[in-house]
Amino acid sequence: MPGMIEKQAFYAGRVQGVGFRFGTKQIATGFDVVGWVRNLPDGRVELQVKGEVGEVAEFLEEIREKSNLSHHILEYEENALPPGSLADAKGFSITR
Repeated sequence: MPGMIEKQAFYAGRVQGVGFRFGTKQIATGFDVVGWVRNLPDGRVELQVKGEVGEVAEFLEEIREKSNLSHHILEYEENALPPGSLADAKGFSITR
């Protein structure tokens, strides 16, 4: 589908034990995106998301800069995922 992208993002800082995953899922309800978010053993949070280019960009910007989650983030890394990585994704979920 043209205009669709898949991204992976990593958040570091005080992002575990503060409702970061739940907040991310709540933010996702306002965007036309699918994917998931999870805690990593190294203390970071990983997110994978799929949607139209603009929706994904705005969703990631909302988390990183505009939401009440932003002050927990000290480091942010974003990568493109190969098309089809989230082919089976339905909705946006918190996963393990």
